[in-house]
Amino acid sequence: MSETRSEPDVQEQTPEPEGSTPGMPVGGTPEGPEDGAPGPGGKGLGSRAPRFVRERRTLHLSWQVGVFVVGLAVVVAGVLMLVLPGPGWVVIFGGMAIWATEFVWAQLVLRWTKRKVTEAAHKALDPRVRRRNIILTGIGLVVIAALVLVYVVRFGLELPWNIKE
Repeated sequence: MSETRSEPDVQEQTPEPEGSTPGMPVGGTPEGPEDGAPGPGGKGLGSRAPRFVRERRTLHLSWQVGVFVVGLAVVVAGVLMLVLPGPGWVVIFGGMAIWATEFVWAQLVLRWTKRKVTEAAHKALDPRVRRRNIILTGIGLVVIAALVLVYVVRFGLELPWNIKE
């Protein structure tokens, strides 16, 4: 008795249109060109799981749950580090990078974040902006020095909690 398959292969279910990249959405992505070509990172959107994992639905779902749980733990640790000692934002973006290995929404968030950070870096390196920032920093330091001077003249070198009036 021969075994017959009731479901066609994944390749047969979703034929790729001519000129498109396999595995990419037909309409392209919000970040990439309309033909679905890979975005700025050189890789298209979608799962980075090994092929044998992607081919088995249950295994792929388990893989996604594992990636989500690990990414969530890292992001929660990063959020805690925002109020506790530690590199909070770096850890949060590390958790997002873990999620981006499997989820398109996280890949899009990371692309948007990279673009905004790059824009901010270019803006901060603009000579006019740098000059303004240096002037504002200088004014802030002068104000702080004046406040310290007023405190020292009024109370001396006494700590605030030791002042009795």
